Amino acid sequence: MTGFLFGDEADEFFSKGSEGKPAENRKTRNSEIAKSVVPGMSDESPLSVTQLTAWIKRTLDQNVSSFWIAGEVSNVTKAGSGHVYLTIKDASSQIGAVIWRSSWERCKFDIKEGMAVLGMGKLDVYGPRGTYQVVLQKLEPQGLGPLQIAFRKLHAQLAAEGMFLPERKRALPRFPKRIGFVTSPHGAAIHDFLEVLRRRWPQMNVLVVPAKVQGPGAAEDIANGIAMANRIEPPLDLLVVGRGGGSIEDLWAFNEEVVVRAVVASSIPVVSAVGHEIDVTLCDLAADVRALTPSEAAERIAPNRDEILETLQSCKARLASIVASKVRELESRFLGLTRRPVIEQPERMLDSSVQRLDEVDYRLTESLDRQIEKREFEFEKMASRLEAISPLKTLARGYSLTMDPQHGTILSRVEQVHVGLRTETRVENGNWTSIIERIEGD
Repeated sequence: MTGFLFGDEADEFFSKGSEGKPAENRKTRNSEIAKSVVPGMSDESPLSVTQLTAWIKRTLDQNVSSFWIAGEVSNVTKAGSGHVYLTIKDASSQIGAVIWRSSWERCKFDIKEGMAVLGMGKLDVYGPRGTYQVVLQKLEPQGLGPLQIAFRKLHAQLAAEGMFLPERKRALPRFPKRIGFVTSPHGAAIHDFLEVLRRRWPQMNVLVVPAKVQGPGAAEDIANGIAMANRIEPPLDLLVVGRGGGSIEDLWAFNEEVVVRAVVASSIPVVSAVGHEIDVTLCDLAADVRALTPSEAAERIAPNRDEILETLQSCKARLASIVASKVRELESRFLGLTRRPVIEQPERMLDSSVQRLDEVDYRLTESLDRQIEKREFEFEKMASRLEAISPLKTLARGYSLTMDPQHGTILSRVEQVHVGLRTETRVENGNWTSIIERIEGD
């Protein structure tokens, strides 16, 4: 195996002999002793991880002096201890950095995501994780970084086209059955998403549309996945686009114009689930709904089965209570109706009606009798008057009545008759027929 020289002590050990023997002999013997004593020089005395980390740290301290570094800030975290952790990056690389509390208190500005900075510090090794980082002693703002500038420029362009307007956002279906997820099938995002779905609403079917979510070509892959999901038959009810967390560089594919336009063109409601709570991507702004993480996307999409069942049980209990109350009310009303006289003793109601009918009959009969008596009296009165003026009374006194039977007229003047006229004469007790032979006037 390869051996490791452990700092100046190893160099000194190899350059001197313990007994002052000739150089070649000393060198050979020292080499053999070093292999058996110095850690890392043989498989019998390997370095521990802590020893290796300490050696790297000491080597960096001795050989790398303070330096200035320029780049763009991302992943800023201000710890409760007062220390500030961040990432400094450029177009192709990034490195972790830390500002201790004492140094941060001397900074006269508030550091923000996407800010370009100029810092001075030293390279350090963080032993517990075996990573190296820059310990910044000074930090100066330099304006916006190139990624932030590109983000703002594209955001302004797409906003002017109305792609982020709230009125074009669509509501999510209450109970979706078929869901598509454009993401990496090997990432943690899909596993977290499915785990939450299984817990909340296992009846849903999820179709994973594989796509790169990081690196060159990822944006085009995501856009193609969205377009493919919109061609699936039968149509999907909902489409999720996202990935797990990462730095702003890892998430940059979701800030590309091709992805934003694919989200806006989707006929299926889109949920953006780019797993970073701090950074907001253009995909988040264009989607119908933004979720902070894939797990939260599953919570916003799927109803809680336990809550739904609890609600249904509550509704069932309330409905049963309402029905029982209504039944009791109707029973009470029914009993009240059965206790009414018209139900218990209907003949009593008829007796009253019959009595009223008898009273009406009595009054009607009495009224008719009075009317008949009145009419009889008036008739007798009129008959007496008619009898007084009747021609029969006149005939009874010796008079007669001569008529023209052909015309039914009474002959009272000589001008009405002529010789040969057939007449009919009526007396008190009969009548006879005559033919006129002679006529004489006064």
